[in-house]
Amino acid sequence: MHSLVKLIKKTYRMARPHERRIVLDNVASLSALQAITYILPIITIPYLFRVIGPEKFGLIAFAQAFIQYFMIITDYGFGVTATKEISICRNTRVKVCRIFSAVMTAKLLLASLSFLILVAIVYFIPKFRNDAMVYLISFGTVIGNTLFPVWFFQGTERMKHIANLNIFGGFIITFFIFIFVNSPQDYLLVPIVYSAVTIITSISGQYIAFRKFGLRFKLQGYNKVRQQFKAGWDVFISIAAINAYTTTRIFTVGLLTNNTVTGFYSIAEKISNIFQTFPLTSFTQAIFPRLSHMFNRNKFKALEVMQKLQQITTSITLIVFPLVFVSAHLMVKIACGQDYQNTALTLKLLLISILFINANAFRIQFLLVSGKTRIYSKIHITMAMVGMPLIILFIYAFSYVGAAIATVVIEAGIFTITYLTLKKFKFS
Repeated sequence: MHSLVKLIKKTYRMARPHERRIVLDNVASLSALQAITYILPIITIPYLFRVIGPEKFGLIAFAQAFIQYFMIITDYGFGVTATKEISICRNTRVKVCRIFSAVMTAKLLLASLSFLILVAIVYFIPKFRNDAMVYLISFGTVIGNTLFPVWFFQGTERMKHIANLNIFGGFIITFFIFIFVNSPQDYLLVPIVYSAVTIITSISGQYIAFRKFGLRFKLQGYNKVRQQFKAGWDVFISIAAINAYTTTRIFTVGLLTNNTVTGFYSIAEKISNIFQTFPLTSFTQAIFPRLSHMFNRNKFKALEVMQKLQQITTSITLIVFPLVFVSAHLMVKIACGQDYQNTALTLKLLLISILFINANAFRIQFLLVSGKTRIYSKIHITMAMVGMPLIILFIYAFSYVGAAIATVVIEAGIFTITYLTLKKFKFS
C-alpha cells in the first residue's frame, strides 16, 4: 500500500501544475457523475426487477441491447477522433466550429439511417414486431445520444457540463420510475422515461455548447462529412467489434433463450458494469484529451505517464476485487429478492473479466492516443471474430452462464495481445 501511494505521488508530479488542475477538475466532475450513476442503479434495478418482473425486465434489457447497436452507428468513431481533433485545435474557434458542424451533420445522417433500419426490422421480423412499441420508444435514447455533444466537452476538457446534465437526468429518471412504474403493466413507461429525459438533457447540452463556447452550426457538404467518416472509420470498426462481444452478450442471450432468462443474465451484467465503470471510466475519459495533448509535445513522457497510470489502476483493482467477489451472492439477493445461484456465478465470472479490463484500460487507450488506430482496430476485430462464435457456443452449452465464461476468455485474450503489442511498441 505504501509503494502504491508513492507511485501515485510520482505520477502526479510528472504533470505540469495546470495539467494537474485541469485533469483533477475533470476527474472530480466525472467521478461525481459515476458515483451517482453507481448509486442510482443500486436503487432502481432491484425495484424494477420486483415491480415489472424478470420477463418484462429482460424484454427492456434486450431492447436496450438492441438499441445500443444504433448508438454505435451514430457515435461512429467520433468519441475518439473528434475529441482528439477538438483537443488539439480548441483555441482556434473557426476550426472548432467547422469540426463541430461536420461531426453533427454526420451524426444526424447516421441517426436518420438508423431509424429507417429500425422501422424495417420491427416491421419485417416477428420477434421485434410483437413488441414494436418497446423498440420504437427506446430509439429516443439514440436521438438523445446523437444530439449530446459529449465528444466536444471532452475535447475542450469541460467535463463538468457532461456531469451536471447527466446527474440531473439520472435523478429525474429515478424519480419518474418510482412515481409512475408500479406494476408489470407499466413496463412501457420505463423506455418512455429514459428516452424523454435523454432527449431533454441532450438539447440542454447543445444549448450550453452554443451559449458558452460561441459555437455556430452549419450543415456541411459531402467533402467535409466524408473527411470525418474517413477519420473515424478504424475506431468505428473497433467499437463495432468491441460491442460484438460486449453488448451482444445480452442480445444473444435474448435471441437464444427467452425474456426471463435474459432478465436474470442482465441483472448480473448490470451489477458488474457498475464496478467496471466506477471510477475508472471517469478517469480514462478525463485523461484521454490530456494524454493526446501531451503526446504531441513529448511522446516518451506520455508513454511513461500511461504506464504509471496503468500500474496504479491495476494495483487498486487487485485490492478491491476480493471484497466485491465474495459479496456476489449478497448483491444478487439484494437485486432479485433471493440468491439465484446461476446469476451469482455469472456475476463472479464477469467480475473476473473486469480484472483483465482494468489491467488493460490505459494500455489499450494509448494505442488511440498515439494514433495507432489500425492496431487498435485489428486487436478488437480479431477478438470479435473469435468471441462471437464463442459466446453463441457457450450459451448453447451453459445457458446464460456461458456468456460470462466466454467474456473471461475474450478479455484475457485482449489483455494478452495488447500487453505483447505495447512491449515492442516503437514510435514512427
